[in-house]
Amino acid sequence: MESLSGKVALITGAGRGIGAATARLLDANGVHLALGSRRGEDPGVDSAVVKACDVRDPASVRSLVDAAIERFGRLDIVIGNAGVGGYGPFLEVPDDQIEEMIDVNVKGLIHTYRAALPHLLKSDAADVVTVASEAGRRGLPYEAVYCSSKFAQVGLTAALDHELREKGVRCTNVCPGGVATDFAMGRGRTPDMPELKGMMRPDDVAETILYVLTRPRTHRILEVAFRPVTEQSWG
Repeated sequence: MESLSGKVALITGAGRGIGAATARLLDANGVHLALGSRRGEDPGVDSAVVKACDVRDPASVRSLVDAAIERFGRLDIVIGNAGVGGYGPFLEVPDDQIEEMIDVNVKGLIHTYRAALPHLLKSDAADVVTVASEAGRRGLPYEAVYCSSKFAQVGLTAALDHELREKGVRCTNVCPGGVATDFAMGRGRTPDMPELKGMMRPDDVAETILYVLTRPRTHRILEVAFRPVTEQSWG
């Protein structure tokens, strides 16, 4: 395992769920953190840079990156985790949800990596980790627009691997199945859904991200896909 102590990581969507769990786990492993979320929520990590960050706005993302550089002087890891979802029959998904999924999940990830990469390229051991989804690997029923946005994330990260590998930047897609968070609540999910009981927890995804980041620099993990045992397989 590679030590992460002293490295600097930026995480979007860090206020709750997977992002917050990842922040706490990386903090426990000695990583300095810059944490952005739309509401600027603090996941309880002492000494972290915590800022409101709307990834739909390139200037907002650049402000978070600038704050990380100002505080820590470098950037080694970026974790693109900000995301939104909405489930239901394709023709019934509201227009505003379609726009938000594309703007946050696709454009927001592009903005995040364009802001962070100039600094990652100065690191001697940099990582780009995209928290995508099983919905970015196969088409799932009643998730057509969400799948579209997640396929885009997976494609972006895979393409960046080709560009950045020779420059010492590893690029990984982390693709979990169902995770029990408040994600998409009221937009196809409800708190009383029986499926939630069998889903993975945010800490499960955080531990996978930690595994990816601590692999020896002699190799890179391109994609990690994992799903709850209770989740039906499609595709």
